[in-house]
Amino acid sequence: MPAPLKNSVRERWNKGIPTINGWLTLPVALSAEIMARAGFDTLTIDMQHGAIDYSGALELLTAMAASDVTPLVRVPSSDPTFITRVLDIGALGVICPMINSAAEARTFAAGARYHPVGNRSSGPLRAAMIYGADYFKQVNEAVLVLGMVETPGAITNLDDILEIETMDGIYVGPNDLGIAMGMAAGTDREEPEFIRTLEDIARRANAHGKIPGLHTNSSKYASRAIAMGFGFVTVCADAGLIREGAVATVRDVRGVLRSRTS
Repeated sequence: MPAPLKNSVRERWNKGIPTINGWLTLPVALSAEIMARAGFDTLTIDMQHGAIDYSGALELLTAMAASDVTPLVRVPSSDPTFITRVLDIGALGVICPMINSAAEARTFAAGARYHPVGNRSSGPLRAAMIYGADYFKQVNEAVLVLGMVETPGAITNLDDILEIETMDGIYVGPNDLGIAMGMAAGTDREEPEFIRTLEDIARRANAHGKIPGLHTNSSKYASRAIAMGFGFVTVCADAGLIREGAVATVRDVRGVLRSRTS
């Protein structure tokens, strides 16, 4: 029996409850299943910078299906082909990089929804199977559309971007935005100018009734972002968790060995 088409994230946002997002970069179904059972509200499959192609995304979406997590995909660009294909296989939201103007936001959002509010092509291969006969009637409301803010130009045009009715919110890419502002690469940034920019983005998004999102790499910074007003925060990525856990474990064991031999 197909699951009812609903998006619990939208329900949370309507109640003013922030969403905790995890990031998937590895094309490994078991890894995605483990992450899906960890308690995240959403998991985002990264098809821009991750090692995941279309068939890999299908496997990860299938692996997540047994959990309550809401599956999202960061597509490589606003090309409607990418957007249509990930929604057709069951994604309930799309994040698009480098949205710098209202025109780009409008084009991106239109590709994620069916007529009359968009121009998404019809052919929901897996989505109609898992979400049922009412998929066409409900998906325009269920799907989440977030455009990434990653340049000073996007900040300049932010109010115009936020006025696009079919955009649910924006998502800050701190690495690219910081680099574009003349800073070194990094994510959990402490530069005063950048913090002021984040606060301004959150304030403006909330004023427009849209969700501001931020990519972070730690629970501490994510909590700080929520306090700023961000309603969608990424707290960690699968590859980072493996790397950090492995490094910490090896470091601890080597420390014990050194203490025994000194």
